[in-house]
Amino acid sequence: MFNWAKQQLANVAGTQEPIYGPSAIKTVAQEAKETGTPYSELTRADHTWLALDQTCVENQVFYFFAEDGTIAMAQVIYSNVAGLKVTCQFNTKIFSRDPAKPHLWCSNPLSNVAFNEDKTSFYADDCAVELSEDGNSYTIKSMNDERALVNLKVTRTAPGFHAGKTGTTLYGTDLKNPWGSMRHAFWPRCSAEGTITTKDGPVDLKGQAIYIYALQGMKPHHAAARWNFANFQGPNHTAVMMEFTTPPSYGNTTVNVGALVKDGELIAISTENNKATHKASKKDTTSDWPEPTQVEFSWSTSSKDGKPVTAVIDANLGDRVDRVDVMAEVPGFVKTIVAAAAGTKPYIYQFAPKTTLKLKVGDEEISEDGQLFTEATFISDLAASK
Repeated sequence: MFNWAKQQLANVAGTQEPIYGPSAIKTVAQEAKETGTPYSELTRADHTWLALDQTCVENQVFYFFAEDGTIAMAQVIYSNVAGLKVTCQFNTKIFSRDPAKPHLWCSNPLSNVAFNEDKTSFYADDCAVELSEDGNSYTIKSMNDERALVNLKVTRTAPGFHAGKTGTTLYGTDLKNPWGSMRHAFWPRCSAEGTITTKDGPVDLKGQAIYIYALQGMKPHHAAARWNFANFQGPNHTAVMMEFTTPPSYGNTTVNVGALVKDGELIAISTENNKATHKASKKDTTSDWPEPTQVEFSWSTSSKDGKPVTAVIDANLGDRVDRVDVMAEVPGFVKTIVAAAAGTKPYIYQFAPKTTLKLKVGDEEISEDGQLFTEATFISDLAASK
């Protein structure tokens, strides 16, 4: 009970959590192992918004990789601060292909938020993210910022999935009654069509896309201290990795979900033996974080029919496409969620190099060139404070 009280104080006041250790987390990898279910294909019920009445950040994000090389993002975020205030935001980003020009970044609060009957579609004034009746596509429309008028459609070309039975990692000293959670669900390989209209005209985003749902059912900086995200899109294959490492409160535990996909098929999904490695880095004098310069993402698992599957991406990152100072750029509600947290200094480093996926399925070896989009996020130190 005392641990629970300390946790609630941390949730509301932003104070640092005690050291509970790895016994206070049940990872989605543990769930997958216990249930014998490495992953589950998504049903319509798996696409519902939870809209929790406790501290949380829930979001849908779509990344677009257009045929002309343009990379863009559209995102809806629902946040609740300690059950006291709910705020929603729609974000749009178009990465500039000209180093001399800034990226287009639009972030706008939403009003009159509502959901459809089964909570699979999101609505607000001048904004809608709707799941189709057949569950195979999303339409994203927004007129809440004249700098970026959004009219997009994303259609699955391979099944959606989450790891284990629920896609969820649980936090708490009583894991039957957890005080926090982390869930991810993916449409890893999609086709995209439509435009984002800017003051310079419409940006055609016909091409490929990935959709990710994420729920952090607790303060984000309590759930994770570090993140690595990799999304490779090639002509025939996709490779995805989502990895986070908890703060010392939960034993610096690393959770990694990896997927290897081709059109129409999930080749392999795994929560074990995947790894994101920063092979080289340099100190960012602005933040003091070690900005990666070369990374390796590796997958090692088996296919549904038991064939061994391995894959690797070894990429020189080149110049970053952006560095996001989260506290400076995100909406005010996120600042509220991480307020007063000692040692919290969140920065996101984004890179988009062309690279090669080397994939082996059984005796078949595949080498495919494509577009990598990767993020390295640093939130807090992994060492416990004295």
